[in-house]
Amino acid sequence: MNQNFVSAFIILLTSQLVFGYLNLYLSLSEVQRLLGLEAELYYVRDGNINNYALNFVMPVPSSLNSLHFTWESLADRPLLYTIKVDTSDSQILLPPQLNITSRGSVPNTLQTFSLSLPCSGVATGEVNVTITISVTITPSNVTTLMFKRKKICTKFEMQNNHVLVHTVPTYSNSTSIFYTAIVSALILIFILTSVTAMYYVRNKKTRDTNSGTTGPTTTFLTTVPKNTVSTSYSSFRRMPSYSLIDERSKDLQERITELTVQRCRVRLNNVIMEGTFARVYQGSYTNEDGVDEPVIVKTVTDHASQIQISLLLQEGMSMYSLNHKNILSILRVSIEDHTAPFLLYTYNNYSNLKIFLQKCKLSPEGVSHTLTTQEVVDMALQIIQAMQYLHKKNLLHKDLATRNCIVDDKLNVQVADNALSRDLFPSDYHCLGDNENRPIKWMAIESLVHKTFSFSSDVWSFGVLLWELTTLAQQPYVEIDPFEIVAYLKDGYRLAQPINCPDELFAVMAYCWAMSAEERPTFTQLHICLQDFYTQLTRYV
Repeated sequence: MNQNFVSAFIILLTSQLVFGYLNLYLSLSEVQRLLGLEAELYYVRDGNINNYALNFVMPVPSSLNSLHFTWESLADRPLLYTIKVDTSDSQILLPPQLNITSRGSVPNTLQTFSLSLPCSGVATGEVNVTITISVTITPSNVTTLMFKRKKICTKFEMQNNHVLVHTVPTYSNSTSIFYTAIVSALILIFILTSVTAMYYVRNKKTRDTNSGTTGPTTTFLTTVPKNTVSTSYSSFRRMPSYSLIDERSKDLQERITELTVQRCRVRLNNVIMEGTFARVYQGSYTNEDGVDEPVIVKTVTDHASQIQISLLLQEGMSMYSLNHKNILSILRVSIEDHTAPFLLYTYNNYSNLKIFLQKCKLSPEGVSHTLTTQEVVDMALQIIQAMQYLHKKNLLHKDLATRNCIVDDKLNVQVADNALSRDLFPSDYHCLGDNENRPIKWMAIESLVHKTFSFSSDVWSFGVLLWELTTLAQQPYVEIDPFEIVAYLKDGYRLAQPINCPDELFAVMAYCWAMSAEERPTFTQLHICLQDFYTQLTRYV
């Protein structure tokens, strides 16, 4: 990260109270209550104002009806204050109540004051809450602090002497805020299974040939019905036996048939990535017009098993028919008897995002590119747009990470499938004794414990990806044994804030890692927040 850029930006966004007269922060228990994180959040520390935190609009879920602030005066004379609370809707939210007077002196010892936010229960919606605290140091030196919250309220109804709570809020179009994620009805379990790709291909050629031993498995990128959670994360070492129910396209056999080209139209040039059985080539493909197109070819070595060949096809076809500028979809497939299949992708002089980030680090050979905060946020926004598209299609990725993204020389980013990733990046995947080689350190807590996946679990993975962007693809939780990661997360620990990472950007990561899936933001909310942050960055450059 560009040190001068970050330093200048911090200076511009950080101001100071005279001679450090005040501490004001959210305590460890309050942050735990609001965000599920073990941390303190300082708005003013020894008089230094954290404008990152002040500018951040914090959502308050419907289950919480009060806020708590801890403060103390560091001055040797009375530090006078006034507090004012404004709301945007007095019908949805009743008048907030402070447990201290609206005027007085800041205490000289640590004390906590609270603000109650009682919902009326007559309607469901969001209410903007602005808390304005003015601190008088001298008659000519008055500092004003503004805290913004987004209170979620739900409608209450009485039925058979029971209170019914409506939990679907109406979201507004305001910028620079996080909304609380919509609480989904997690009642319908829809188990997705997949097909042995080679079985279908061979069945197309010889109708009377059977495929052999089978067993259940799933792909990472999966279709899910609305308001449901995918609960299947089967072993990638078993052979699939059933077809993947995919409402957006035809069955796998027909999809492969549509994309199949003759092997003589594909030329392999040089190997650009290689694993134990995986190989990625740069090559070319002669299209229907006789024009050669540059392509990337994913394939496996001759000693790859039928299971590995099936997974290559199954996972490579997961992006079939998707059309978005920030998604890399498969272009063609070449399959012939007794040879490994070729998966072809359009090549526009791009490289793997994880490898690109690693090259940005200082090394004896020099730095290939020095990333600025603006560029990091811009790449994150592109990935968010791709995930918005996937989620609108009711698709889960399940393996969102920099290793499964590509970037070109203009920093245009695309999200790709995870075909061959386990072999090309073996240190990113771990088996916890259950025959499932999974991206443990990128997975949400509920995915690790219950093997459940949802839009919110993709959001968690995005938080780790954002951490990768700011650390130039360092290994997350490098000091934590994979077998200990569940206990580590349950205890409230998370990845540390990277060096030179702005507080506001780290706050985005922290929201993605909320313990409760319902309290994590959606990708639409993430886009609103980061787009506003990107706009702020461009103002100072």
